[in-house]
Amino acid sequence: MTLSSVEAAPTAAPEPGRVDRIRAAAYRIRHHALTMGEVQGQGYVGQALGAADMLASVYADQLTYRAEDPHWEGRDRFLLSTGHYAIGHYAALAEAGIVPVAELETYGSDDSRLPMSGMSTYTPGMEISGGSLGHGLTIAVGMALGLRLQGSASRVINFLSDGELDEGSTWEAAMGAHHHQLGNLTAMVDINALQADGATDTVLRTEPVTEKWESFGWYTQRVDGNDVGALLAAFDNIATRSAATGQPSVILCDTKVGRGVPLLETREKAHFMRIEEHEWQICREQLTAGYEGTASA
Repeated sequence: MTLSSVEAAPTAAPEPGRVDRIRAAAYRIRHHALTMGEVQGQGYVGQALGAADMLASVYADQLTYRAEDPHWEGRDRFLLSTGHYAIGHYAALAEAGIVPVAELETYGSDDSRLPMSGMSTYTPGMEISGGSLGHGLTIAVGMALGLRLQGSASRVINFLSDGELDEGSTWEAAMGAHHHQLGNLTAMVDINALQADGATDTVLRTEPVTEKWESFGWYTQRVDGNDVGALLAAFDNIATRSAATGQPSVILCDTKVGRGVPLLETREKAHFMRIEEHEWQICREQLTAGYEGTASA
């Protein structure tokens, strides 16, 4: 039996109060993303909505950080490899208290600290600059190795996309993480089946993704990335293993572009959306109605 096929000890289901708290954070992240999107009238709003549950699970439940000191040495590191998801990351940073909520209205504007693609030189709490995909996991491997050599207990969480799995550098980094037994590294892959050139499976077929990551020696879980309870359970499973193995972990997250706003979930051209002026209020009303329905369920 290979290391990658060892099962984690069963963990209890996340308590309802914890799930509700993260679900509420995800709602606020989605609300912030709509606020920023309206400033420009367009952008990667669909990705922000789809990834909100993932980001909320990280920032409201997993990361150790100090909002008042983003460069605190003892922090966990969150690396946004998909720089165009910055709109979602800024929303999470606002939810975490690292970026003022009022500043979100400057998104993408001249001299703003919140450019449309994530840049670490501008934004507090942004660990790396995004851009061409395929770089995030390579940086994460070096960072995780460096932290271990320093004797640090800090963790590295790398957010990447299914489109990034087209890049050979991603798989080189995956091999490196396994070789160096980086148990302090977790990757989260947003599998929304969409990239700039079209549907992911028509650009370059990467399935079966689970088996690929397992064959590279990673502890692999695939979950509904819009199910907060499933995301928290996946992180809990990782926590039960990290002290016993040096195996890097990956959570493969199946998500829906535009999640929480039915008007945007059904958009055919969803990678970079243009949203008309009269539609923003509809988006907010749909988001609020959906959250209230979920919260009362």
